[in-house]
Amino acid sequence: MAGSSGIWTPGGEHPVGEPREPEGAHERQPELSPEELMEVMRKLKVSDFLLSSLSTLAQLAYGKLDPASRDLPEARLAIDALRALVTVLEGTAPPDAIRDLGQVTANLQLAYATAADEARRDDAGG
Repeated sequence: MAGSSGIWTPGGEHPVGEPREPEGAHERQPELSPEELMEVMRKLKVSDFLLSSLSTLAQLAYGKLDPASRDLPEARLAIDALRALVTVLEGTAPPDAIRDLGQVTANLQLAYATAADEARRDDAGG
């Protein structure tokens, strides 16, 4: 993901460009009533929620590995959570999403190892 200008999701990477206001952005969206909100929550699949959350968690982990704002304990926590939850999703989420999340987790583990090695070298040299 290094050098990329996109956002990773289980469905692939999506380019990030200049922010655009969606059509009707200035129109006020009606707020959901408590009953409507409960109906939305009833229809929401936990596996879909977890896939969305894990995609966000992967992005957060990459951010924690960025040299400008590196936070290795936070990155490790995110990676460990990804590893645990990907196995929980097996059999309930689409196989390609599980495969993609597994690959992202592996990539994050490699990036973490590289970052930790750089941190050790920096500590030893400075």
